[in-house]
Amino acid sequence: MPATGATIRHAEQFIDESVGFTFGWISTYSSLMPGELSATAVIMTYWTDVSPAIFITVFGVLFVATNIYTIRFYGEIEYIFGWLKVLLIVILIVSGLVIDLGGTKGQERLGFHYWRDPGPFANYLVGGHIGKFVGFWAAISSVVYSYSGIQNIAILAGETKNSRHAIFHGAKNVFLRIIVLYLVTVFILTLIVPYNDKLIATGTGTARSSPFVIAMNRAGIKVLPHIVNALILTSAWSAGNLAIIEGSRNLFCLETKNQAPKIFLRTSKRGIPYVGVIFISSFLPLAYMSCSKSSATVFGWFQELVSSNTLLRWILISANHIHMDRALKAQGYSRSDLPYSTRIGPFAAWFSGIMSFIFLLTGGFYNFIHGHFDIESFFTRYFIIPLAIGLFTFWKLFKKTRYLRPHEVDLESIFEDIKENPEHIEESKPIWAKFSLKKGLKNEEKV
Repeated sequence: MPATGATIRHAEQFIDESVGFTFGWISTYSSLMPGELSATAVIMTYWTDVSPAIFITVFGVLFVATNIYTIRFYGEIEYIFGWLKVLLIVILIVSGLVIDLGGTKGQERLGFHYWRDPGPFANYLVGGHIGKFVGFWAAISSVVYSYSGIQNIAILAGETKNSRHAIFHGAKNVFLRIIVLYLVTVFILTLIVPYNDKLIATGTGTARSSPFVIAMNRAGIKVLPHIVNALILTSAWSAGNLAIIEGSRNLFCLETKNQAPKIFLRTSKRGIPYVGVIFISSFLPLAYMSCSKSSATVFGWFQELVSSNTLLRWILISANHIHMDRALKAQGYSRSDLPYSTRIGPFAAWFSGIMSFIFLLTGGFYNFIHGHFDIESFFTRYFIIPLAIGLFTFWKLFKKTRYLRPHEVDLESIFEDIKENPEHIEESKPIWAKFSLKKGLKNEEKV
């Protein structure tokens, strides 16, 4: 069911209009958090100690400029950034292996030394095996934030050619990248830097305390840390772009159902919902809090806000899938009737929903341990829960919406749309043909 702001429409289609309203506004709320803009100030500390306000201003302008022109221009920029991200991961993997195997001058072979001393897990709050588990659980927040954008692959479905095909295969590529590239990178990181390294433990809040940068500097690799930080900077720029485009499309989608002010339906001649872009961008100055507090501290606040928001959205996305599956069974359809499906879809939805729910409730567990309560951390971890309940209750009472039973879900119109709008997929081309920027974007053009 391709549509701009797809998951919002899915929630209305399969569950309840109030769920779609809630999902749309908590997603927009997440887009208002300029965590990526704060991250640029942290990254720039590797080269200079000047005021972070300078870099926040420069990159804030770049974020807006990337989103205000055309969707094709945004696609071209993101296509380049996509390859730069792959290049970054390859550099980290290769350089990490070289360091671990003693391939640099004066560097001994490390192997699995740090897995034995000090070990793979650090104690947190308490000692023993429980302390190691608590430390692992506390790290989940950073992991969630790292994956917080993967659900947005369908956000531009209504502006993508052959969207059913493109999004399904795009999602498969994202999954493969996570398994093959990201997890391999993290594994190698555990081989080359111990968790008790002084530069990491002191929490300086600068790019100099990046684990890979620490390992490269100690191995005597002089230029590579600069290249790595530059590539990480482009990743932060890319993530900032995504936040603006997600928020503006969500507002546009909400307005089409009279769930947001009508002004957000205005678009430029090039089809850009510029009012939404301006509204989301108007919250970028929140990143200037980095000027009065440590950039890393402010980034940490935004990280926790976005992480809890992401977990709630994953729960709702899982609920969408579960309710769709129930409706298919109740109305005599099977998953094979869908244009694309996976066998593990129903199981994956339940697993994702349950685990996300557990992580959401326990993400700020340390606040409930005597002597560790912190009002800032408690707020950033759990504010999303009363906010979502409030949004759902407000729209439920205001519009008196109904929960859809499986047999009440309108599946017929969806399958009818699939029949009336078949997708014409171009023949696959040799892999070297995909390196052309224009060819690579051919299937991403606005319809």
